[in-house]
Amino acid sequence: MTAKRTFGNLFLSIGAMKAGTTWLYSVLARHPELHFAMEKEIHYFNHRYVDDTLLSEERRLHEARERYLWRFDPKTANIDAIRQNLHWVAAYLDRPVDDFWYRNLFQLRKFQTYACDFSNLNAHLPVEAWPAIASKCDTLRVLFTMRDPVKRLWSHTKFHLQVTGELDKLDSWSRPEFEAFVRQPHIWNNGEYGAVLRRLSKGLAREQYKAIFYEDLHDNQRGGLRDIEGFLGIAPFEYPQAALDRRITESKKREMPDFFADLVSDDIARIRKEVEDEGYVLPLSWG
Repeated sequence: MTAKRTFGNLFLSIGAMKAGTTWLYSVLARHPELHFAMEKEIHYFNHRYVDDTLLSEERRLHEARERYLWRFDPKTANIDAIRQNLHWVAAYLDRPVDDFWYRNLFQLRKFQTYACDFSNLNAHLPVEAWPAIASKCDTLRVLFTMRDPVKRLWSHTKFHLQVTGELDKLDSWSRPEFEAFVRQPHIWNNGEYGAVLRRLSKGLAREQYKAIFYEDLHDNQRGGLRDIEGFLGIAPFEYPQAALDRRITESKKREMPDFFADLVSDDIARIRKEVEDEGYVLPLSWG
């Protein structure tokens, strides 16, 4: 019998922020062949290859306190659910943070085909990380989701200011202030689609990664989901319509200023060309 590799079958979604990955997660989490840990975005590979402070003990303790060690009513709680929750938290707080730590976050997986991790920060991994990850998987599948770069950037701007309680800046910022904000690496780099596609194509075999467009997926949700299932090699699943209709983590409805697209027009033209140069046909709605 052939020994399994460290990560077994691993499905990574690395879609750009505000490109529909949370919706995709909420839908695909219903598929019986896909197993998700308690945390949608573990960020382990970014921690290992880009920023080794992401999963520091202090950060993990903070996340455990704020998000995972939830209170429960002993009269109504399910003891098995609570036990599994505490079991996962113990694994999350374990040390050292290495490949075996990451693998153990999926130890509650039973007969599902894939362990799944939807971390957008993995889009920023260097080229050399991808073959290293693939070598530790029986099967690796990586999904990258892109959205109209101007609309994605505007949505990301609104969402960030909403989370930080600074939405009023949308009404007061000048053109230079908007541009200074969107050019920050933690905002801007999420839209460098060409760079991500080049790193994937250099680091992985063609069957190991797939790039899709947010607009195409939502124009034909069930068709798009079937396409993803085919990419993963898993059986089709009939997702409830209510799950497809649900909208998650939407930012506030605010009109984009007329000048916003002009601030980044040269770079957007470059990014569009880079995506096309990788062999992709842009959605008509990208203009």
